[in-house]
Amino acid sequence: MKRSLKRIFASTAVAAGILFSGSAQGADKDIVDTAVAAGSFSTLAAALEAANLVEALKSDGPFTVFAPTDDAFAKLPAGTVENLLKPENKDQLTAVLTYHVVAGNVPAAQVVDLKGAKTLNGQRVDIAVSDGNVMVDSAKVVKTDIQCSNGIIHVVDSVILPAQGNLVATAKEAGSFNTLLAAAKAAGLVEALSGEGPLTVFAPTDEAFAKLPAGTVESLLKPENNAKLAAVLKYHVISGRVYSDAALEAKQATTLQGSDVRIRVTNGKAKVNDATLLKTDVDATNGVIHVIDSVLLPPADKDVSATQVHPVKVFVSSPCQSQRSWTNSHTAPRTRMVISTRR
Repeated sequence: MKRSLKRIFASTAVAAGILFSGSAQGADKDIVDTAVAAGSFSTLAAALEAANLVEALKSDGPFTVFAPTDDAFAKLPAGTVENLLKPENKDQLTAVLTYHVVAGNVPAAQVVDLKGAKTLNGQRVDIAVSDGNVMVDSAKVVKTDIQCSNGIIHVVDSVILPAQGNLVATAKEAGSFNTLLAAAKAAGLVEALSGEGPLTVFAPTDEAFAKLPAGTVESLLKPENNAKLAAVLKYHVISGRVYSDAALEAKQATTLQGSDVRIRVTNGKAKVNDATLLKTDVDATNGVIHVIDSVLLPPADKDVSATQVHPVKVFVSSPCQSQRSWTNSHTAPRTRMVISTRR
C-alpha cells in the first residue's frame, strides 16, 4: 500500500513541478506569493485577503496548505463564494480557510503514514486513499509538494468544509442522543456544551441510557438530584479536543467531574471504563464526540449501574496527527459546514 501511495504522490509531484515551473522557483516565494504566481488560485487569494489571513500565511510558518483551485471554488453552489466574501461573513470564511491549513511541513511522503491531520481551524481532516486517489475529506489531491519558503502546498480539486454545529447541535442532528440532551438541559449544562470549548464528549446513546436500571434516568432528572445528574454528565466530558488515537495512547483521562476514566482496548474493542466505543472522532465546532454504548458513572455512583469505573491518577496528553480506528466500524460521517448563498 505504501509503495502504491508513493507512486501516486510521485506522479502528482511531477505534475506540480510543471504547473509551478519548478520547485526551486516556488521555494523562493512564500505560500501566498507562490499561489498568486501560479495563476490558478485567484479565488483563494481573494478569500485570504477578505479574511485577513494573507499576513499570517506570509509569516515564517511553516504551514502545509491544501489549496483549492479556482475550479474547486467554482464547484460550490452559485453565490456561495460571493456570500463568503462579505465582511459580515468573515468568521465563517476564516473557519473554512483555516480548515485547509496544517501547522508544519507535511510533504507527500509523510502522508502515507497519516489517517488525518489537525488543521488551524482546530478540527481534523481525514486522509485516505480511494480508487488510487489520495483524498482529504472529500477532496482529491491533484498535485503535491509545491515547495515554498515558509511551507508547502498540496493542490486539491474541491473546497473542504469543517463541521458547522457545536457539540449540542451535532448531537441533536444525529437524532440518537435525546436522553443525553434532555439530561444536559435539566443539569443546566447546555450553555457550557455550546460554548467556545474545546471539549471532548463521550456521548451515550439513547439505547445506552435505556440500559440503566429502571427508574434511574427519571430519578436523575428530578430537580432535587440536579447536582448528582451534573456530576454524571461531567464524568463524560474531557477538557480539550482529544481524538481517538491520542486518547488511546494516553490510556486515561481526567474528566470535568474530577475523576478519571480508563481508556483501553479489550478483545479488539476500544473501551472507556466498560463502555464500548461505537463511533469516534465526530467533529463539532467546539470539540469532538466519541459515541459509547453505556452510561459512565463516577466512582461514588457505581452501585446504580453495571458500568464499572477504574480510577486512575494521571492524564497524559499527546499531539494528534494520525487517526486510527478504535473498532472495526467506520468513523461516523461528520456534518460539514453548509454555507448559505443568500445575498
